[in-house]
Amino acid sequence: MHILPQLRKLEEKYRETLVVIGVHSAKFSTEKSTANIAEAVSRYNIGHPVVNDAEFAIWQQYGVRAWPTLMFIDPQGKVIGRHEGEFAFGDLDRVFQEMIAEFEAAGLLNRELLPFQQRAFTEAARPLAYPGKIEADAVNERLAISDSNHHRVLITSLDGQVNQVIGNGEAPEFSPGPRGFDAPVFDNPQGTVFVGESLYVADAGDHTIKRVDLTQRTVTTIAGTGQQSLFRHDGGPALTKPLNSPYDLGHSNGVLYIAMAGFHQLWDLNLGDASVAQFAGTGGEDIKDGTRLEALLAQPYGLAVQGNNVFFVDSETSSVRVAKLGQGGRVVTLVGTGLFDFGDSEGIGKEAKLQHVQGVAVGIDELFIADTYNHRIKRLSLATLRVTNIAGTGKRGSADGTLAKATFNEPAGLAVAGTRIYVADTNNHAIRVIDAQDDSVTTLELTGL
Repeated sequence: MHILPQLRKLEEKYRETLVVIGVHSAKFSTEKSTANIAEAVSRYNIGHPVVNDAEFAIWQQYGVRAWPTLMFIDPQGKVIGRHEGEFAFGDLDRVFQEMIAEFEAAGLLNRELLPFQQRAFTEAARPLAYPGKIEADAVNERLAISDSNHHRVLITSLDGQVNQVIGNGEAPEFSPGPRGFDAPVFDNPQGTVFVGESLYVADAGDHTIKRVDLTQRTVTTIAGTGQQSLFRHDGGPALTKPLNSPYDLGHSNGVLYIAMAGFHQLWDLNLGDASVAQFAGTGGEDIKDGTRLEALLAQPYGLAVQGNNVFFVDSETSSVRVAKLGQGGRVVTLVGTGLFDFGDSEGIGKEAKLQHVQGVAVGIDELFIADTYNHRIKRLSLATLRVTNIAGTGKRGSADGTLAKATFNEPAGLAVAGTRIYVADTNNHAIRVIDAQDDSVTTLELTGL
């Protein structure tokens, strides 16, 4: 996901001389489905061919060791280089200029465009497009829905009446703002949190945190530069420091806590002095407990704050963890054991297995978990650490009904209001509602949009 914007720039600049072929060698079993890959190609607007390397055959033939890896192949079919990890556009731009000049001089370049036929994706008109996260304000009876691929956030009642639309549906050029609600303001909005009449938004697409003034109807960037940081840093003044894929937010006592997926860390943003800093995780990718600054995390995608606890889910280790606030706070793993350990099973603590979990919400003495690649919603008792299935059959679908028969399609966000659990059912382009009073799952109908 991080290198797609850089690849697009290269493809546009060198469309007559460069061909990009994506090879998808999946870690998680759900990612091996060709239908799932086609969905992702549509979601991320990928314009080049993508191979489903489900059995790692191409991976092994090219001796690949890491995600992502770029292999460079010359016009005669020979491998002439490799790059592991992310990259800056300018660095590869210089490399391509030199290579193109060399092969042009040798008469080896064929500038005729290759006749790729992109699969046609017919997108029906719908109110939501890949909603990533959802936030509930039970006191004021409202929801914030991140309509991620429509580049906007909706403020609705708990019953789906749309009251405010933030963003005009277009991705913006970076600007600190303020901008009005009718302007392009979000690229790929994800996690949100209400603080009074402000709504804070983690915009993963342009690597920023934004403040929405719900009264003045303005959006202002408060952290990030609009550029992805390729290197971890120590933080500092929030508007001068680039961020890296902020995916979710929580709030406590004037501090925002950020699930910084791209850094494999949690960060905090002090709203008083407008500074950002590392909160938990060294930046190494793994699952290791310890003090907050010694712990290892792996792509935290979801976060929820309650009391002195920052609960979060690490997608790459399919884990549920908690970081303690205060001096000497520690990170403790509740569910999850390793980078390549995943599954779909109930159990106590680390006996349970999840698959690429992306969302978490706090209930009364319990956590609710969006077990994304298992297409389930699960419950973790904080008293016993027992993990149980609440809803979803484990197979993708969009059926409403009883908890036992309802189906989801890669749910990624959760919010709790009273007896209801609201689910951002991402690949169904819908908000689903689990009602504990009658043990049912329904699809929220948005009105007034």
